[in-house]
Amino acid sequence: MITRGFRWLGCWLFVFLGVVTSGKADSPITVSSPAFAAGRPIPAVHALAVKNLSPELHLQDIPANARSLVLIVDDPDSPSGLWTHWLVWNLPANLKSIPEGKLPQGAIQGKNSFQRVRYDGPAPPEGTGIHRYFFRVYALDEILTLPEGSDRSALLAAMKGHVIGTGEIFGIYQYSPALPP
Repeated sequence: MITRGFRWLGCWLFVFLGVVTSGKADSPITVSSPAFAAGRPIPAVHALAVKNLSPELHLQDIPANARSLVLIVDDPDSPSGLWTHWLVWNLPANLKSIPEGKLPQGAIQGKNSFQRVRYDGPAPPEGTGIHRYFFRVYALDEILTLPEGSDRSALLAAMKGHVIGTGEIFGIYQYSPALPP
C-alpha cells in the first residue's frame, strides 16, 4: 500500500515538474496602463479620430523562459464581429513597458481589420454604445518568423503550441459626436 502511494505521488510530481520545467504552464502576465484603469474609459487621444496614439502599457510577471511577446488589441463589441485594432509580435521578452505611440526596436506589426499595418485606436460606429478594447499580451517560447503585414489568422496559427503566459487589460470607449470626424 505504501509503495502504491509513493508511485502515485511520484507520478504527480513528475507531471508537475514536467509542466513547470517545460514552460508549458500558462503563467499570468500583469498588464496595466497609466492611460486608463482596467474597465474604465480610454482617453480620446488614443482614438482613431483624434491622435490615434497607442496607449502606454506596463508588463509584469513575464515567464522567465519567454523568448518573445505578442500584443493583440481587439474590440469584441463591433457590429461586424471581432475587430482587430493592432497586431504586434517579436516584442522583446524582457520588455517592461511599451511607450505611448511607439514600438520597441525589432517588433513586427501585422495587418489590422482596417487593412493597415499599424495601431488604429477605438473607432466605434455611431449608435453602437460602449465598446470594450482588449489589450492582450502573450509570452511565447519562440521568436516568430512571420513577415510584416501578416493577418490575425496567420499570427494565431504561428502562436499555436507556443504560448507560455498571457495577460490582458481592457478599457472602454464610446462614439461621441463632439470628437472630430
